[in-house]
Amino acid sequence: MNKLFQSLAIMMMAFPAVKAQDAPVSEVWVADQGDGTYKNPIIHADYSDPDVCSAGDDYYMTASSFNCVPGLPVLHSKDLVNWQLIGYALDTQYPEDHFSRPQHGNGVWAPSIRYQDGAFYIFYGDPDFGIYMLKASNPEGPWTKPHLVKAGTGLIDPCPLWDDDGKAYLAHAFAGSRAGVKSVLMVHEMTPDGKSLIGEPVMVFDGHDDNPTVEGAKFYKHDGYYYIFAPAGGVTYGWQLAMRSKSPLGPYEAKRVLEQGSTDINGPHQGGWVETTKGEYWFIHFQDKEAYGRVVHMQPMRWQNGWPVMGDDFDGNGIGEPVLTHKKPDIDTDWKVVTPPESDEFNRHTTGVQWQWHANSKLKYGYPSGNLGYYRLNCRPRPEEADNLWLVPNMLLQKFPADEFMATTRLTFNHRFDGEETGFVVMGDSYQYISLKRENKKLLVRVVRCIGARKGGNEEILCEQEVDNNTLYFRVEVRDGALCSFSFSENGRRFKTVGEEFQAVPGRWIGAKIGYFALRDGMINDAGNVDIDWFRVEPVK
Repeated sequence: MNKLFQSLAIMMMAFPAVKAQDAPVSEVWVADQGDGTYKNPIIHADYSDPDVCSAGDDYYMTASSFNCVPGLPVLHSKDLVNWQLIGYALDTQYPEDHFSRPQHGNGVWAPSIRYQDGAFYIFYGDPDFGIYMLKASNPEGPWTKPHLVKAGTGLIDPCPLWDDDGKAYLAHAFAGSRAGVKSVLMVHEMTPDGKSLIGEPVMVFDGHDDNPTVEGAKFYKHDGYYYIFAPAGGVTYGWQLAMRSKSPLGPYEAKRVLEQGSTDINGPHQGGWVETTKGEYWFIHFQDKEAYGRVVHMQPMRWQNGWPVMGDDFDGNGIGEPVLTHKKPDIDTDWKVVTPPESDEFNRHTTGVQWQWHANSKLKYGYPSGNLGYYRLNCRPRPEEADNLWLVPNMLLQKFPADEFMATTRLTFNHRFDGEETGFVVMGDSYQYISLKRENKKLLVRVVRCIGARKGGNEEILCEQEVDNNTLYFRVEVRDGALCSFSFSENGRRFKTVGEEFQAVPGRWIGAKIGYFALRDGMINDAGNVDIDWFRVEPVK
């Protein structure tokens, strides 16, 4: 017990308590139902491959961010239901030049987060470069530059375990697309500082017979057993496995512990287990919802005969199924309702934490104006190799926040030359946007669609009309099923629907995103720009 108190004291000195800010609560999705229960998903946004850890009575989550920058989101909660996005662990993706161009579907895959000896660790796999580790004394940062623990293509989904005897281990999987090997899990001894691996790895599980595409290993120790939690069967229709052994290097026996069963929650896929200070067990995982991305669910968890049961075993077969609602975790802390940010008035001196670029950002792309009350995007040259927006790095985007929502923005287009354009886009493998473009010294509102952008699809102009005003309101309404309609207004009251409805689709391993771009034809020494006054998310009217 004294050792526990010492650890908590060290933890409290190591970083300050994170408190919920006076940020607006989402108007379109709140998991906390206000009556002591919660509903799933606890975050209706694309936080793929979530992992969680505890530090005292604080809980932290990270998730895959792939090519999006900043990457490795860090979220904080006091009750596992209300989550606040407090920052990112990865400001720049490395190698820096490689990620200066969009690398859709590459980059950060399936990270793990742990709190160990007063420090936070995040391990992640980059399928093209290897396994990286970052470290911080404060989860809000600063985080160290990624350290390459193990170089190699196809090494993904790493998770560390620090054992009671002072030794450390790392579990990981393989990406078949790079390694030519998949559906097996490895365990490697690791130096306790997390910086390098020792000796030869051991294959601890082969899922080819009954558990294909096993991946996403999460490594734990409980009641004398070593456990590896891992999804199998694929993202859309897979299930959760638990494996246990008396040795970290195996042999392991395996059991299915969570499946879709009679529910509508497909997957359910990769996630992490956390124990509260009151001894409750919870499992946080994702569900793939196509255009909405991989949204985050939480299941109650209990132990039965040495195996975890997640969710509710509705049919009594010993395998849990996902719940839609449940009593919240038993938490003493008075913690108010918070949600990841959505709307933005652009009145800060820093870029809102909800926004990400499609590649490593450059100062010339855009910047906040602080007290001036807008975010400025500069019209950058369209990349020579870009037939559409797929290879454009300077797009400022955020995640879809709910099944249905309405996003409205007010912006002023400070155009200077023909060929300059700014747009409000729903981005994915296919996309559609509404824009202001200057052509022949005239301003045109355009709606443009591209089907199959990843495969080089061409843009199609659905409609265009001339306007006199360079300050406009753009709006996108997203209805159930991710069906999007576009409209604009010159006064912010009367909106005109233009173009055709668009069926949003996911990007490469990520959900559809919404946001901005500013482009021009060719380079010039003083290009135009757009000043974004605000971005507001509301319920569909």
